[in-house]
Amino acid sequence: MFTKKIDARIKVIFLILILLFVFIILRVFYVQVIDYNFLSDLADDLWSRNLPVEANRGLILDRNGVVLADNLTTTSLVLIPNQITDKETVTKELARILNVNEEEMAEHVNKVTSIERVHPEGRRLSYEVADEIASLNLSGVYLVKEAKRYYPYGDLLSHVLGYVGIDNQGLSGLELQYDEYLTGEQGAIKYFSDAKGNKLDLSEVYVAPQDGMNIQLTIDYKIQMSLERELDNVVSMFNPDMALAIVVDPNNGEILGMSSRPNYDPNNYQKYSTETLSRNLPIWASYEPGSTFKIMTFASALEENLIDMEKDHFYDSGGVTIGGSRIGCWKAGGHGDQTFLQVLENSCNPGFVKLGQMLGKERLFSYLEKFGFGTKTGVDLTGEGEGIIFPLDRVGELELVTTAFGQGVSVTPIQQVMAVSSVVNGGSLYSPYIVKNILEPETNSIVKTYEKKFVRNTISNETSLKMRYALESVVARGGGRYAYIDGYRIGGKTGTAQKVENGRYLVNNYIMSFMAVVPSNDPKAILYVAIDNPKNTAMLSSYTTAPVARRILLDIIDALDIPKQEGQIEKVYQWDDEVYAEVPNVIGLTAKEASKALTDFKVEYTGNGEKVVEQSPEAGNRIAKGSTIRLLLE
Repeated sequence: MFTKKIDARIKVIFLILILLFVFIILRVFYVQVIDYNFLSDLADDLWSRNLPVEANRGLILDRNGVVLADNLTTTSLVLIPNQITDKETVTKELARILNVNEEEMAEHVNKVTSIERVHPEGRRLSYEVADEIASLNLSGVYLVKEAKRYYPYGDLLSHVLGYVGIDNQGLSGLELQYDEYLTGEQGAIKYFSDAKGNKLDLSEVYVAPQDGMNIQLTIDYKIQMSLERELDNVVSMFNPDMALAIVVDPNNGEILGMSSRPNYDPNNYQKYSTETLSRNLPIWASYEPGSTFKIMTFASALEENLIDMEKDHFYDSGGVTIGGSRIGCWKAGGHGDQTFLQVLENSCNPGFVKLGQMLGKERLFSYLEKFGFGTKTGVDLTGEGEGIIFPLDRVGELELVTTAFGQGVSVTPIQQVMAVSSVVNGGSLYSPYIVKNILEPETNSIVKTYEKKFVRNTISNETSLKMRYALESVVARGGGRYAYIDGYRIGGKTGTAQKVENGRYLVNNYIMSFMAVVPSNDPKAILYVAIDNPKNTAMLSSYTTAPVARRILLDIIDALDIPKQEGQIEKVYQWDDEVYAEVPNVIGLTAKEASKALTDFKVEYTGNGEKVVEQSPEAGNRIAKGSTIRLLLE
């Protein structure tokens, strides 16, 4: 009996030992296989250390690959306090080199931490400072790579691009809006240390950083440079309160150029006021548009078949009284009898009072809603304004007619540009956009692309064709003549809007603007230029903004490689206009015969033969009268 009890105990003990053995095997298996990575990471955290290696921020490119926002490789100072053997020497030397007091540096050197980044004194060091620190070969002192945002063209496109902070984080503009794409993943140099932080003699591991995505814009660098140059000239000549310019492709809403003054250099954004930094005027500013708004009123009247612009007439006596208020024409005594096309050419306010009355408030304001006024365009930039349009129940007789010629309403520049785009592109309203593609940084392959966004139809294609002709006629025969370019069909409209302050119109304080289409027969670009309160100039937009627009249009023609067009409306010349003439073919004529044929030009001869064998410019070109024609004699 006793023996049986012993055998049972032995069996129980043996079973327990087997179970314990199985448990140990399972536990070892779990630790070595299943939980290995987790425990290994914990061990690494105890004895491995990382020196950070910052990733490059993604580039921002124009539509043709020109880099608008780049990176510079700089160096920053990192300390491993436990590895610093001579803390007093390190404190003195670093304080001297970085030009900070020793008390501040001592706080970094003696801080109880595994890794201490010296901020801000040790960030973005110059090469000279970094070399001096490296030459001392101080233990526990490390120099690590750090990327610094760099804008190679300074203030070009500054309000759109925005700027970044010292830690390379986006703070405004596209830099903030697309920060998640532009920010890369930080890399590191891994080394191993004991419990006291002393570096162990083990191989270091380099984990490469992952650069951020590149962003490609719809902006054309050549067009943008033209805007920047001309706005700088405007500031120099007229000292305005502000100035702005936008260029858009009317066929899809792509923004080809956008700029304003005042602007800033994002490389040194700390030097500018919050107001200057935050206001992207082409999408934010809201003001009475003036006569550029007449484009929409005229298009609405044509769409409703209320007028035949070349057959129907309006008599302008110089002014009209509406609701007890006198609305005068800018021309003393008025324009007399005009076709409605001439009403547009002459920018005749009484004529547009008539159009507003013919449309009525329901129809006019329904078209303004179709054109997108009173609501945001949906541009892919932050800070867009909405403008202000009268609620229909508050539109009286006076509000109706003043709205018809662009007074009493408040709109943004981008709203006007997109509305006019729909007027000339066949009637399609699009949302404007500026980001075209998100690109993979290594191969520049497209990760994400943005397409045009159709909003609604505004007018018919038939009305659009009429409006293209009408706007070209304004430039050839009306107030936009200073934007005329011989050989290119330019459409346009001037605008002069009196500014309002505290409910009253200011005296001699205007926003002058010009809206242009190039070419009017096949629109490739819409240009809008506005100058707020220009000084020392005639108070007419035709003299102020139209010449600025013409210079930009010439650059747009070059950038987009727009060929010359046939069928251009002949310009009605005035005494101060440059007159163009076609160069005749004089090859084969004698020198005497050639001189007689070229009476409109200066003639220079090369050679002493009798007959002309070459001429420059070639026959058929149109050039300004008085220009020089060079002839090569036989």
